[in-house]
Amino acid sequence: MTTTPATTTATATTTAPARTPAPAPTRALSASRTTATAARVLRQLRHDPRTIALLILIPCVMLFLLRYVFDGSPRTFDSIGASLLGIFPLITMFLVTSIATLRERTSGTLERLLALPLGKGDLIAGYALSFGILAIIQSALATGLAVWVLGLDVTGSPWLLLLVALLDALLGTALGLFVSAFAASEFQAVQFMPAVIFPQLLLCGLFTPRSTMHPALEALSDVLPMSYAVDGMNEILKHTDMTTTFVRDVLIVAGCALLVLTLGAATLRRRTH
Repeated sequence: MTTTPATTTATATTTAPARTPAPAPTRALSASRTTATAARVLRQLRHDPRTIALLILIPCVMLFLLRYVFDGSPRTFDSIGASLLGIFPLITMFLVTSIATLRERTSGTLERLLALPLGKGDLIAGYALSFGILAIIQSALATGLAVWVLGLDVTGSPWLLLLVALLDALLGTALGLFVSAFAASEFQAVQFMPAVIFPQLLLCGLFTPRSTMHPALEALSDVLPMSYAVDGMNEILKHTDMTTTFVRDVLIVAGCALLVLTLGAATLRRRTH
């Protein structure tokens, strides 16, 4: 019996070509991917002198103005200057980081990067590292200006003052990365500042001791990281040695920055719709 081509076609088993599985998402943090991301962000910032000026110079200018606003009352500058030394970097890092990250997403850069073997954790860590380097420069200049040029009188070590200022700047970076995921435009990113920064500014104890506030507001201030940043600065003003309260405040600020960075990685979106 002769088998016709049609019969052969009907009885042959056809095997579909196997599909290449999609690459599994990258989950573990990689030092090489993180540093590569940080280097890319720093290269971009190098060509943006206005952003660099905002990051590096504005806190110094604000402290300089504050010193001579209270020229007739230097003790007032001593009492609030240390607190603002931490608050100014936090605010500037929040603004610049939120806008810069949102610009990357709206331009499609994040979508292209996340199509590579690059996890969200690598991306957030890279941004945090790059802006953290700028935060070190910013905090060092602001602290040096306040202590050795403007005569800020602190009882404790200026190095501890620098440590808190740096942690505040890193906290501002973390908050900026986090809120950028919820903004659809740069204008909306700026609008988050009254919602995220201003309540902390009013409740942190800068204007009045937190213990004298309404109990509900005092309880709210106890969960806001800026309160512990100000408390840490006040500990340096009053004590020559590192106190347990200071260590607690520093750990809380650092822990909040790490927590917000983790949330930022979890909520990061590829693009803005």
